[in-house]
Amino acid sequence: MSLNGVIMQYFHWYIDPDLILWNDITEKAKDLADAGITALWLPPAYKGMGGIYDVGYAVYDMYDLGEFHQRGTTRTKYGTKEQYLAAIQALHANNIQVYGDGVLNHRMGGEQTEIVKATPFPQNNRLTPKGWMRDIKTYTHFTFPGRQQKYSDFQWHWWHFDAVDYDDYTKEPNTVYLLEGKQFDDYVALEKGNYAYLMGCDIDFQNPEVREEMQRWGKWYLDTTRVDGFRLDAIKHISAWFFPQWIENLENHTGKNLFIVGEYWYNDISTLHWYVDSVEGKMSVFDVPLHYNFHYASRAGGHYDMRRILDNTMMQQRPTHAVTFVENHDSQPLQALEAPVEPWFKPLAYALILLRAEGYPCVFYADYYGAHYEDYGRDGNRYPIYLPSHRWLIDKFLYARRHFAYGPQYDYFDHINTIGWTRLGDNEHPKAMAVLMSDGAAGNKWMEVGKPHTKFYDITQHIPTPVYTNEWGWAEFFCNGGSVSVWVEE
Repeated sequence: MSLNGVIMQYFHWYIDPDLILWNDITEKAKDLADAGITALWLPPAYKGMGGIYDVGYAVYDMYDLGEFHQRGTTRTKYGTKEQYLAAIQALHANNIQVYGDGVLNHRMGGEQTEIVKATPFPQNNRLTPKGWMRDIKTYTHFTFPGRQQKYSDFQWHWWHFDAVDYDDYTKEPNTVYLLEGKQFDDYVALEKGNYAYLMGCDIDFQNPEVREEMQRWGKWYLDTTRVDGFRLDAIKHISAWFFPQWIENLENHTGKNLFIVGEYWYNDISTLHWYVDSVEGKMSVFDVPLHYNFHYASRAGGHYDMRRILDNTMMQQRPTHAVTFVENHDSQPLQALEAPVEPWFKPLAYALILLRAEGYPCVFYADYYGAHYEDYGRDGNRYPIYLPSHRWLIDKFLYARRHFAYGPQYDYFDHINTIGWTRLGDNEHPKAMAVLMSDGAAGNKWMEVGKPHTKFYDITQHIPTPVYTNEWGWAEFFCNGGSVSVWVEE
């Protein structure tokens, strides 16, 4: 990652499969670089069980990057292997790093059934079985006939998994079957008693053949794509001890440091500290507590204590291992972890992640470009969703981040609604900046920028009148209600 780098998550859950996303990236690479994006997190590039309609998380074949006719299609939802590699080349040509999405937890869509003994557990209780061990018939044999053993001759069988959620005999819902001779993985989240099992055929990381195959795939993927790192999916369901060795082997193989960020979705700062320590600090994590602070603040109608907006977050407590974000494909409306940040608050949230010194910020595709889609909610009803584009303001923040967000940072988190901070600049970027926001009424605050008798203007254009500092380098800065203003030195 570069100084003041910014990731963009370049997809959301409902991207139209008629859009060849890889070609779209190739066309937009220069524009993204010009805007100030320095890294892209791309969606899973390998074949999913749902073919061209699969967002990528129902993983079928991690060696099929849109090259083989499998699951009813050659291309993935996002395009072909050639288009994917061309997109990565275009991004690298514009000095944008690329992070691949690694979904290592499960496989789905096996071709053949196997009969195996298994013990049934309730979906929400992994400690107390709900029946005796018995035979089940389940799709655990993956042969990948379309690929015909190219790149890897490894075939998955039931003994490479520890649990499944499907029995062809009974088709019993809401059941997790722990396979004979297996145990749920250790060093995972403790929700539901043990949260090793998430979905599909759950990969058994205690099996040495599995670990070898995961190492082999990681090296092949890095050699093939030349990505600069990984976003790792669903890591709280995978034994934490697996990753330090995996990452070290991949870095030794490539001869370079890889940037790794893991999705440990849990709104508890102590758990995230435990996880980063467990993986020996080799991985950053998404700042889930910060996202929830944004979610709650956006729903509070001006009654959130903005002085506390960074409390109990990775950004506040462990910024070197924090990837900060406002929204993502799981938290967006109608998705599995739905906890959206209301549109009015998103500019405030983006100013917080993009214009402060702490954390490595990630911009969400749907917040940048906007999105419109329909899907079913948890109540069974269908809803239209409109996510407005915040690109105009995000571009302003990206510009400010690149040119002004340097040097000492002075915080003014001293009012329940109106908070601000200043950045005083450094030798290479001498110009100063002041940020002021309010989740309630219009606000004003005296803040120090270290530049006497200097003119500042609001690049958001929310406040048209410039501000001048006094002889001591202080000024009274302003913002509108429910808004943010970014004041930069002229």
